[in-house]
Parts: sequence; C-alpha cells; structure tokens
Amino acid sequence: MKLTTLAVLLGLAAIGYSLPVEVKPWAVISDSAGRARLVHINPGKVLVGENEPEPYFDPETDVVFRLFTRRNPVHGAIVNWADGATISNSNFNADHPTRILIHGWTEDDDATLFFVIKDHYLRVGEFNVITVDWSAGAQTINYIAARNRVGGVGMITSRLIDTIRSTTGQSQAMINIIGFSLGAHAAGNAGKQQNGQLDTVIGLDPAGPLFSEGQADIFTPSDAIYTEAIYTSAGTLGFDGPLADANFYPNWGRSQPGCITNTCAHNRVTQLYAESISTEAHFTSIRCANHNEILNQQCTSSGPYANMGGEPSNRGRGVTGVYQLMTNSGSPFARG
Repeated sequence: MKLTTLAVLLGLAAIGYSLPVEVKPWAVISDSAGRARLVHINPGKVLVGENEPEPYFDPETDVVFRLFTRRNPVHGAIVNWADGATISNSNFNADHPTRILIHGWTEDDDATLFFVIKDHYLRVGEFNVITVDWSAGAQTINYIAARNRVGGVGMITSRLIDTIRSTTGQSQAMINIIGFSLGAHAAGNAGKQQNGQLDTVIGLDPAGPLFSEGQADIFTPSDAIYTEAIYTSAGTLGFDGPLADANFYPNWGRSQPGCITNTCAHNRVTQLYAESISTEAHFTSIRCANHNEILNQQCTSSGPYANMGGEPSNRGRGVTGVYQLMTNSGSPFARG
C-alpha cells in the first residue's frame, strides 16, 4: 500500500485546506515508486465482477509463494499451499527458521521489501525466506479493493503455514511473518488464522487509510505470541496509533530524515528493518510513558531500553509499550 486520497485530504487539512463535502471517486496520486496513478478511492463505489474494470481476485489461485534459501538465494522456488510435495521437494529445511514477507499496495514480486530484507536474512544465517506475491490483488487503481483483500491474503498465507507444518513438522515457534503497509495487516490476519500462536508478526508501517481500531482485519497485539510495529509515516500513509505489543517510532514516526515526501518516509521502514537484522550497532530505543508523548515529541523514560526489529525478535524479552529512537538520514541508519 502506498497512498490514498484519504491520506492526501488529511494532509491538506493539516495545512489549512478545507475538506470537500463530497469526495470524488478518482484522484491522481503517487505510488511507492513515485509514479502518478489514477486511483479509485470512493469506498461506496468499489468495482467488482468479471465484467467490471476491477478484476476478480481469488487468493487460492492468485497468490504466489516463492522460497529463497542460501542454496537458491536469487531465484525463488514456487511452493504451493495446496501441494506439500512442492515444499518437500524444495530447499526448505525444517531445522532453519522460516520468515514470511508480504508486500503492500501496487507492489509485486520485485518489491523492495522482498529483496532487501531477504538478502539480510540470508547474509546472517540459514533461513527459509518465503515471499508472498499477491500482486494480482495489490496492483489495482482501486485502493479500497486492495485494502479489503488483506484478510484473504492472510488466510491463504495461513494455509501455506498449515501445509509447511504438516509436511515438514516445523513448529509455529519457528515461523515469523513480516508485512509492509497493507501487507502488515495481511500478516496480522495470517497470525489470527494461526490462533495467535506464531512466534512473531511484525508490521512495517501498517497502512493507515481506511483502517481503524476494532476492525476484524486490522493488525492487533494478539496476532502472535509477540507482535511489533514500526511507524515511519504515522498519521498519513501509516496508521497513527500503537497496534502491537511493542511499537517503535523512529524519529517520532511521522517523517524521516532525508525524506521530503510521505512516500519516502513510508518506504524507509523496509530499509530500517532490513538493517536491524544484520547490524551490530542496533536501533536502541527508549521506552516512553504513552503514545501522547510520541505525538508531543517529549519522551519520559519509563522502562528498560529495547532494540527495534532485529533477529531473533524481541519475543520473551518483556518488550511492550511505545518506543522512540533517532536514526541517521542514510545507511547505516542505526546509531546504536
């Protein structure tokens, strides 16, 4: 997910423009690569049906899973949620931790999330890295339709996990899911389908527009044994309030150094998380008293420091609440 007119309107309101009484169904906005797109944004007029401009999306047939390991770090092997043989005949190793990555709106199998984070995992150790390509549902001008597909993407990802477990015997304790933007909510839905028993689910700047607390398909703290969210464009493209057990707000979470657009800040989260996997400097963060301190940019130390992201995750370390940290404007981002 990258940008919706709702986010644009919120930004205009913040600088003094009044909101129109009636929102038009189309707007020109930019995606993750900064390309202008004509986007359908009226939630009351979602286009559906095979004969309509918005194509039908079936998670069971349209989501593609690719497995990367140190034995095949460049070319992913396709694994099928309904065919355990595709897993048993692959380089999947049940003794190695599994990390599942889910992209956001308008992205596909070339998503920066996949290759940047995958490479960091394979650099530091033996992992089964599985990418979830739901571009058939994400590459649409209709953000509303893409937003409403996070449940289905999570469902089919959970079915793949079921097949992995039944085929290889790997436990839920060895499986983490990391999702970006709309993919963060899809990751949470996969965790829900696993009854919250996966080791960790991490949301990278969970999408904000058209999500609100209490919705059945929003990212929540109970989606895994441990949940973590990192916010880099909170209040515009990213969700504003804390959604996870532990919530990290780099540079106070609303903009990022070196970025002049919300899209840049939104995408920065994938670079930060990727670096956290392999850095020895760590993204050391201070625990604030509450989210209001994040909003006011005045943090009162209220507990032990914690490292944002990282491998393994913070599960079992008592990391909860809201955290603040500062980063550099370019790589390396971590200040230690």
